[in-house]
Amino acid sequence: MITRTVSKNPRTTRGDLVNDLQRAGTKVTKATNSNTLRRQGLKSCSARRVPLLKPVHVQARLKFAREHLDDPEEDWENVISSDETKIELFGKNSIRRAWRRKNAELHPKNTIPTVKHGGGNIMLWGCSSPKGPGRLIRVKERMNGAMYREILSDNFLPSARALKMKRGWVFQHDNDPKQTVRATKEWLRKKHFKVLEWPSQSLDLNPIENLWRELKVSVAQRQPQNITALEEICMEEWAKIPATSLSSLFANQC
Repeated sequence: MITRTVSKNPRTTRGDLVNDLQRAGTKVTKATNSNTLRRQGLKSCSARRVPLLKPVHVQARLKFAREHLDDPEEDWENVISSDETKIELFGKNSIRRAWRRKNAELHPKNTIPTVKHGGGNIMLWGCSSPKGPGRLIRVKERMNGAMYREILSDNFLPSARALKMKRGWVFQHDNDPKQTVRATKEWLRKKHFKVLEWPSQSLDLNPIENLWRELKVSVAQRQPQNITALEEICMEEWAKIPATSLSSLFANQC
């Protein structure tokens, strides 16, 4: 009964199981329930947070997957992606684990400094391809369509030239409103960008997401203490990323 209940509703708590069994006339402790489920290969884990997908989003993702299922790897090597991300000074981007001895949890080496509201953060825009990283810049104001187009003009196009993308390279970005407004679409058309059609609610599919994760880990390891240092370290760590690393990151995503 226990296994059947959690198979039907994986978010059933141990307390729920105790109450259900008690109503059925059986008294079983939480520990017994846990041990029984563990023997069946089931353990309690934090539920992953995923985008809320409507049927139209599911169909769009399925259509995208089918259209690109047989694309050769060389095609993806000619895609250059852009995206934005937020990096916090202190908080969830910081290192969260430390090897320590008993009763040493408060030793400065084993702690992470925190301040209220995370101590501030910076927004970054960057682009990259399997050939290597493009430019990385800090976005100091709230980005709108006009600013986005200016960033593409001043930073994306020079990045594409510096990366020596092959003729017919493809531009990939997500479906943020500033990227899909008519003015931006018209600008991309006039610049003769070949834009990869991208399904909505698919931020996790952008290959550059892997790169952001690597950057945040590297920055956190250096433990910047103020916003100025945070920005400097982000730029330094971005510049260290080798093209060989990017090829494997993009291959794993695509």
